[in-house]
Amino acid sequence: MASTKAKKSALIILAAILVLVVGAILGFQAAVGLLRGKVLEALGPNSEVKELRVRWSAVELNGLRIKARRGWPAADTLRAERVVIVPSLKSLLSDRIQVGSVTVVRPYLSALRTRDGKLQVAPGLLAGPATEGKAAARSVTISRITLEDGVVELFDATVAQPPLKIRLEKIQAAMRDVVAPALTGKSRFDLTALVKGLQRDGRATVSGWVEVASKDSAVKLQLRSVDLVMLQPYLTQATETRVQRGALDLDLDSEVKQNRLRAPGKVVISDLEFTPTRGVLDTFMGVPRAAVINFLKNRESKIAINFILEGDINNPRFTLNEAFATRLATGLAENLGVSIRGVAEGVGTLGQKGLEAAGEAAKGVGSALQQLLGGQKKR
Repeated sequence: MASTKAKKSALIILAAILVLVVGAILGFQAAVGLLRGKVLEALGPNSEVKELRVRWSAVELNGLRIKARRGWPAADTLRAERVVIVPSLKSLLSDRIQVGSVTVVRPYLSALRTRDGKLQVAPGLLAGPATEGKAAARSVTISRITLEDGVVELFDATVAQPPLKIRLEKIQAAMRDVVAPALTGKSRFDLTALVKGLQRDGRATVSGWVEVASKDSAVKLQLRSVDLVMLQPYLTQATETRVQRGALDLDLDSEVKQNRLRAPGKVVISDLEFTPTRGVLDTFMGVPRAAVINFLKNRESKIAINFILEGDINNPRFTLNEAFATRLATGLAENLGVSIRGVAEGVGTLGQKGLEAAGEAAKGVGSALQQLLGGQKKR
């Protein structure tokens, strides 16, 4: 008799445990569903996530994609094979959310420079969903953002129609100490990438820090063996002689403090060759083609120019592209007496827009995490 009661009690306990387990599974599935909806809300319209995994210490998104709007030069504005977010669980209950790391595996980002020179990066993500009421936004601090094997495509409509595509591959990057939405404090970063070309691939290395809120920064930029054929729309007019091959190296050490820019640097153009001449009046960047060829013969096929960029970045009359072009033209004139304004504008665009994209991308990540992890302070 006692054994029968014991068996019944065991069965009841087992049934209760099964009910609790099933309830926990259903509750967990419901929570994952709610979190998935919150992720899509944070990422904005036209976004999708193939799989969302929630572990005790991390949230993992697989198959992230944000489709581009009509008229965008690429099919997607953003996608990633995998995104792993490691938050501090205790901080989720406070007014200051702490995220230990965000790791993005095989990300892709497309950016558009419009005809008027404005840079657009992941517009849907940066816009973010509208919030009701006037509750103050909760601060999100991300200790480290890591990009592994990334791709960036910059479409530049200022130099060509359809827009010229500049592609960076094999991007390895890290950004530390990002605070959203204020974007105050120094966010340190470093990046390496392959710069795709038509005839050769170059390398890019960028490192330093930036404070987006104050615009202060200290950045070192290095380009090696970047293909001049790819940059041809920045170099010459359509009626001028064409570049058949060539490479560009750039070293730039820039600092912005209290809106004042100072950036000493050096540009080296090497292995420059032109297509066959179409006549004695052929020019390259407004200079007689023959004069450039003769100079290169006497300088081991290299043109080296030292320059310093200086100016007030808040002055509407100060344009980085034009300042860069002026300094390069001055330096080159000492050796050759010609201007390479197009090269300056092209390289200046890459440097300037790269920094803008870094700031905008960090802003977008912070905004999305702010929405995902609880975007408003609790009352």
